[in-house]
Amino acid sequence: MTNSWFKSWQANFWAGLVIVFPAVISIAVVVWLFGTVANITDTLLFFLPRKLTHKSQGEGPMYWYWSLVALTLAVSLVALVGRAARNYFGKKIIEWVDATLLRVPLLSKLYGAIKQVNEALSMSNKTAVVLVPFPHRDCYSIGFVTNEQLDEFRARTERKVVCVFVPTTPNPTSGFLALVPEEQVIRVSLPVADAVKYIISLGAISPDYAPFPPPAPGQTPAPVPNPGP
Repeated sequence: MTNSWFKSWQANFWAGLVIVFPAVISIAVVVWLFGTVANITDTLLFFLPRKLTHKSQGEGPMYWYWSLVALTLAVSLVALVGRAARNYFGKKIIEWVDATLLRVPLLSKLYGAIKQVNEALSMSNKTAVVLVPFPHRDCYSIGFVTNEQLDEFRARTERKVVCVFVPTTPNPTSGFLALVPEEQVIRVSLPVADAVKYIISLGAISPDYAPFPPPAPGQTPAPVPNPGP
């Protein structure tokens, strides 16, 4: 009787875990992202007295609703920058700020590198989503091809290699830079936005399969890369 009850409880527990687990992970990721972003956006409310926005008479952490206000303000400012970038004077101001940051010692190196990576990943129509044998050849990781013009590396390795950024999960802003032989790179038709969603969700949000479009008349289909031994 006791064993039967325990088996029934165990079956119910695992069935419930399958249902609850995706929701718990999703909520945890959202809370983590909110807390991480809030560490930056909270500084936008510097003009308000700390006794109003923070606990323990200004000595403790910021109230969550004020963090939400700061996040809303940050989103609004980003939208304003985007709107400004669409007119002549706004473009000139952004170009001036960009040039100024690129002249600051030390900061220019970091800013320039981040800017290049951001531009590479933001051009969804030019950034290829691929599968690469990483961290070892018996498994695959999602990556983004960021550069294929690597003449010196190809000369040194005597192989045609491409530069692939392999992001970590659930935070795709960090990751690994891998130089992968072209024959081991498997290109997929997954859009960049769907690939990022897949990574952030820990694989819980499965992207739809979209085959490569058929070749135009007179063209030969692109070969499927060999993942290697």
